[in-house]
This record gives sequence, C-alpha cells and structure tokens, in this order.
Amino acid sequence: MGRPSRTRRVQASVLDVSVRITLVLVVGLANLAGAVVVWLLGVLVLPTGDIADPDRMRLLNLLLLGAYLIVAAPIALYWGSRRFRMRSGADAEAQHRTERRMVLYGPLRLVTVQGVLWVVGAALFAALNLNFSVRLALSAAETILLGGISTCALSYLLCERILRRTAERVLGDATGPGRRFLPGVVTRSLVFWALGTAVPVSGVLQASVAAMFYGDISAARLAVIVLIVGLIGLASGVLVTVGAARAVADPVNAVRKAMERVELGDLEVTVPVYDGTEVGQLQAGFNTMVAGLRERERIRDLFGRHVGRDVARAAAATAEVRLGGEVRHVAVLFVDMVGSTALAAHRPPGEVVDLLNRFFGVVIGVVEEHRGWINKFEGDAALAIFGAPVAVDDPAGRALAAARRLGERLALELPDVDVGIGVSAGDAVAGNVGDPRRFEYTVIGDPVNEAARLTELAKAVPGRVLAAAGAVELAGPGEAARWTFGDAMTLRGRLEPTRLAFPGMDSAGSGGAMTENRAIAGEVAG
Repeated sequence: MGRPSRTRRVQASVLDVSVRITLVLVVGLANLAGAVVVWLLGVLVLPTGDIADPDRMRLLNLLLLGAYLIVAAPIALYWGSRRFRMRSGADAEAQHRTERRMVLYGPLRLVTVQGVLWVVGAALFAALNLNFSVRLALSAAETILLGGISTCALSYLLCERILRRTAERVLGDATGPGRRFLPGVVTRSLVFWALGTAVPVSGVLQASVAAMFYGDISAARLAVIVLIVGLIGLASGVLVTVGAARAVADPVNAVRKAMERVELGDLEVTVPVYDGTEVGQLQAGFNTMVAGLRERERIRDLFGRHVGRDVARAAAATAEVRLGGEVRHVAVLFVDMVGSTALAAHRPPGEVVDLLNRFFGVVIGVVEEHRGWINKFEGDAALAIFGAPVAVDDPAGRALAAARRLGERLALELPDVDVGIGVSAGDAVAGNVGDPRRFEYTVIGDPVNEAARLTELAKAVPGRVLAAAGAVELAGPGEAARWTFGDAMTLRGRLEPTRLAFPGMDSAGSGGAMTENRAIAGEVAG
C-alpha cells in the first residue's frame, strides 16, 4: 500500500500586487539612497592618511559595493516577500489572526530584513578594509551601521504608510474596542528620535573623539567632517521626525474631521482603523461611539414613532421620570371608523390591516399638519391631542380645523370608509400614568370623554363631523366663524347637556342641512 497523500498547503501573500510593487520600489529606493549617502560619506570623511594606496582602496570598496547591491537586492526581494506569505489550510479565524499579525508587524518584518543586510554589509566592508587599516575597517563599519540605522528608521515609516489600507482591511469592521498590537506613541516617538537624530549626532561625537585620540586630523578636516555629518543628521532627523509626526497626526486629524461631521448630524461617518498603537484604539473607539449614537438615534426614532416625537423629546430631556401630571388647556379630536367589525368579518386580515394603515396615515398627516399629537390608536379609532405635551397657540382652533380637513380628505381618499369625528376642548390632566416599571403619557379629563361621545353622534350626521360649542367658543375668531351652533342635548354617560356645533355651510343650504343635522343628532342622542 502506498503512503497516504498529504494535502499540499499553498502559500499566498497577504498583500495585494499593487502594494507589493509599491513596497519594492519605495523600500528599494530608500535603501539605495542610504547606500549612496554612506558611500559619499565614506569617501569624504573616512581617514585615509595612513594608507599607502588610497585609490586602490576606493576601487576595491566600489567594486564590493556594486557586487553586494547586485547580490543583496534579490535576497531582500525574496526574503521580504516570504515575510508576508501565509499557508492556507488552517481555520478561518486562525488565518485572520495570522494575516493581521503579518500586516501590523509588516514594517518591522521588512526592517529586520534590511537590518540584517546592512549588518552583513558592514561586516564585509570591515573585512575588506582590515587589509588596509584597522582604524579604516572600524570607521567603515561604524559609518555603514549608522547609515543603515537611519535608513531602516525611515523605511519603517514609509512601509507603515504604504500598508495602511491593508491594515484597515485586516482589522475588520473597525467598530470594536480596538486592541494595542505595537508599542505606544511615546515609545515610538522616542525610538524614532534616537534612530533619526541621536544616531547621526553620535557619529559627530565619535569623529570628535577620534580626532582627540589619534591627533592626526586637522581642524579644517574636522570641521568638514562635523559639517557633513551634521547636515546628514539634520536631513535624516527631519525626515524621520516628520514621518513619525505624520503617523500620529494623520489619524488624529481624520478623527477630528469625522467629529465635525458628527456635530453636523452625519452619523454614518466612520474613520479607517489601521494603527496598532493607542491611535488605533482612538480610531476604533470613535467608530464604536458613532455606532452607539446611530443605535441611540434609531431607538429614539422608534420610540418617537410609538409614543410621538414630542413625548419622546420631553422624556429624553427629563432627568427623572415621575408619575402624575399637570392640568393643561387642551383640545381633543376623536375619530372612529364605522362598521369595522363587519369589515373584519368579510375581508381578509391583510386587506383590513392595509385599509387601517391608509386610514391612520391620513389621520396622522392631518393632525401633524395642525401641530397636534396622536395620543393613541384604539383598534379602528384614534385620539389626537392639541396643546400637550407641547403647548400651542389656539389649540381649540387647530383641533377644529383639523377635524374639518380630516373629514374632507377621508371623503376624497377613502370614500368606502365611513367615520365619525368629534372635537372638544377644556382643561385636562396630561402626564405619565401607570407604574414606574411601565407607564405611558396620556391625557385624562372631561374633554376626552365628550369628544368620544360626539364621535358617536357624528357617525349619523352629514359630513360626519361634530364639535362641542364650548370648543368653538374657545377657538380663535377665524376658525370659530367656520362653525354653526346647533341644539343642546345630553350625551350618553354625561349629566350636563352639550350644545352641538357643525362645520359652517353657505347661506343657501344652511337651513335645510342644519335642520337635518339637528333631527339626526337628536334621534341618535335619544
């Protein structure tokens, strides 16, 4: 029997092709520039006074430089690409963790490759120049190492910027609490200061110590050495410092701009999360905050749709919700559909619900148009309040105008639906009723009861709209002029008689219509 075949795990890069090409070009050019600077620095600064044939020394070093670049470039390319390859076959969660670790530590992984090659180069040049002078070999190794450290620091920052989009992808939806993967901002700032500024300055200090120890460097040459090394230190220090500062400033500015959009009401904004330090936690924390605001706004919207936006705003603005209420001057509009029981018995439930939704849609539109508030739906009826929870001018006039407009729209838009609309006004108690564990904002008082009884009468009169004369008397003159008073009668369940009021009609038809309304209303009341 043959051996069982093993499933071959394919290695794939976690980086896109465009990102890989960009990394190769940027990192390659950065290290090539560093090598050129180190070479020029060696030619201008390194001591050659005790060497018998300096031209031969420079030629051999130049040949070694060319040969090493030719060999090191493909090694760096192959080794660097291997640092981002991940084996397939593991579970998705493990692969995601591996991918995230590779990307977030990607700049450090590449810098490790570059650092090893710089150290190997320093060792090779030291060995070559040891044939000419121990001092020259040590100076060459020192110069290469200092240049390599500064180049690696700059390369790290460049790699970090190039990998931002990839880091954003592997960090997921960017709404979690965020986890710190890399050293903090303070540590990173100190390290980059040391690599970009302190290392070149140490080169100046070592040149000064060598001049004092050996005593063979003239003041003019020492000045040139200090000038050249100082300028290189300033340049590298500026580049590294600016890069390190931008690494912190860019995400902070992104969060600041996103906060400005949130202040303007845009709750769909998010910031990309691509940093593995506290800055990344800030980015993720901002996204978590905005997600919470979106959820709160959604809940507030749903709450407002259930109890009314005015009630929702008042509840949100109150530090402590208390049961009970206060006496408010309000107007009440009650509307009830006629024959809904028979309708439900003869039509499919879905069709009945659709009809009720269209009916309530008209009611809500008219009530909100006149600045009223839908207190509750009661099966096929609706209770609307004007003057609570938000006070309005002329609540009685607004309720009467809404009743007239509602009768007109229902007759036009839902001609198959018959309704009754009643309006009353007066003092009522408005507040929270129930228990601290479950309560609702409502209005309780005589105007509510009177409007409900008027709705029963209105189902039998032409126009299907009735109001209490007291409500018309409380309304503004403009709206009151549109109503005509009728007879007084005692409504069911009440002790005191209520004088009726009907929407006004033209003079030609007022007499007959009023007589008919009175007769029908009296028959129903009786």
